[in-house]
Amino acid sequence: MKPAVRLATIATASAVWLAVSGVSVLAQNAPGQVEFRDERTGKVWTPETVSQDNRAVPSAPMSVQDKAFDPRSQLAVVEGVTVQRPRANLMGVLPVTAGPSVPIVTLDGASLQAVPGERWLTVIYVTNNSANIVDTVVGCMFTNADRKVEDTRVIVPPAGPGERWGMPVYGPRVDLFVDRVTCRVISPT
Repeated sequence: MKPAVRLATIATASAVWLAVSGVSVLAQNAPGQVEFRDERTGKVWTPETVSQDNRAVPSAPMSVQDKAFDPRSQLAVVEGVTVQRPRANLMGVLPVTAGPSVPIVTLDGASLQAVPGERWLTVIYVTNNSANIVDTVVGCMFTNADRKVEDTRVIVPPAGPGERWGMPVYGPRVDLFVDRVTCRVISPT
């Protein structure tokens, strides 16, 4: 196959893939420069605005502020223990499974997110595996490079037998760098 035919075949296949995936070809800006428009957001993408992380080309020069930022050198800490009583949402009722090998309460789902301009956030899910109503306390530690940034206690609303509750837990302001949140059940033990 000749190089010109191969290039035309690749370009045609790329245009078909882009049309199927919800991105359309706009126009050629400069010779060989293609722009793509995302139909959902309206954003125009060019090779300059798309991530170049997997290329061997050196990245753009870093600013002095970017070079100076070292998240591991952060010393800021929120003093004390923050107590939260979040509004929880009942996610459903599950079969009661508590026994010798199953804990009374299980905790899962602690994933870290940043709410721009506000606070770090994690959403946790607490499930009562027993046939009794339980009052649960969860401890969440927001850390940076394994150093404490904020320690939080979450007072979970009373959970009935088999109830699974989901609730937000807020951490420090986003101007304090956090790279991990670890949550654990403090009570019942």
